[in-house]
Amino acid sequence: MSPTSTPFSAELRAASKEAHQGAESESYISALVAGDLDRAGYTALVVQHHVIYEALESAAEAMRHDPVAGPFVDDALTRLPALAADLEFLLGADWRRRIEPTPATVSYAGRLGEVCTTSPERFVAHHYTRYLGDLSGGLHIGRSLARHYGLTGDAGAAFYRFDRITDPKAYKDAYRARLDDLPLDGAGRAALRAEVLVAYRHNTEVLAALSGFVPAAATEPAA
Repeated sequence: MSPTSTPFSAELRAASKEAHQGAESESYISALVAGDLDRAGYTALVVQHHVIYEALESAAEAMRHDPVAGPFVDDALTRLPALAADLEFLLGADWRRRIEPTPATVSYAGRLGEVCTTSPERFVAHHYTRYLGDLSGGLHIGRSLARHYGLTGDAGAAFYRFDRITDPKAYKDAYRARLDDLPLDGAGRAALRAEVLVAYRHNTEVLAALSGFVPAAATEPAA
């Protein structure tokens, strides 16, 4: 990267700004953060997350030693144990028999399985979209859940706690530096940028599929 060129991480952020805003504006997220959902409405998101992270973290194991993708694989980010604990709290010990992903989630997990074990740059795109979001807006959501739904980090909202990351900002800065230093040519970077938009599209579709849990009163404009 030349001294005057735009860092790749900044390119990614700019390229995905509109898609990011679209995902954040979904009515489900607004209702979740405002405390307007019931327990079933919140639990539905945890179910989708488990399916998504099962696919993503399976790919991470396959990519752990890849020269491009491997530096991003970090056990401090792993979410599956936390999601399993959350689902056991929310649904009981038999939670595995009771969960059912939406078609949008099945499609998202399918995309992860399709590209994330064969394309390092596409793996990084999905890894970046999920985990940097978790360490940014996700932390805010976790605090809102604790306040509105009476969930502590160890009881239903462990997904939003990163006990092994003491300084999220420093971690994100280091992550972006790794993005800037990726050993990819122009085509590889273009593929990564394009896949970030695919990831945001899938995330938005997952949230849209949960809109049925949003109470009608939460979507009505104020008088």
